[in-house]
Amino acid sequence: MNKKVDLRIIKTKKVLYEALEDLMIDNSFEEIKVSEICAKALINRSTFYAHYDDKYELLDEYINSLKDDLQSELKKNENIKNSKGYYMELIRLLLNHIEDKKNTYLSIMIKNKNSILMDIVDDVINKNILEQIKEENNKRIPSTIITKFYLGGVINICLEWLKYDNKYSKEEIINYIDKLIPNDII
Repeated sequence: MNKKVDLRIIKTKKVLYEALEDLMIDNSFEEIKVSEICAKALINRSTFYAHYDDKYELLDEYINSLKDDLQSELKKNENIKNSKGYYMELIRLLLNHIEDKKNTYLSIMIKNKNSILMDIVDDVINKNILEQIKEENNKRIPSTIITKFYLGGVINICLEWLKYDNKYSKEEIINYIDKLIPNDII
């Protein structure tokens, strides 16, 4: 019986996330009403309020779920010890994550001008890069400088790719970055 309840909760939250995402494509988050989210998700308001106090709590949980997804994706990069290989895989994983959740990133970051998601991406990648540098850095350059340098590049390239959908393919971006990153980074 417990499993059914858990599955219902998971399904309810999933449809609420999708409804919120769909509504944010055309509307700013501030304009969206709980009743619109419920109508789009085909659930009652009472069901919504059984899970969330308000739409802000829904958005917060949704963004945190994206953070968890990104952290899980980046864990695939833990076994690469070569600096260039690490950064290339980091960018590939991030671009894949953004591509899989493109509408979400577009609606939250670009159309709604919400920097929370950007801050989360920044935080997750920053921690990931710092962990990698701890293992490799021979102290020629402070790890915070290395981290911020590559973090800025990675995030800005991903934003450029997201904003200008057909300007460059994912493969072109990865190829350009491969040419830009030296083999001996640290």
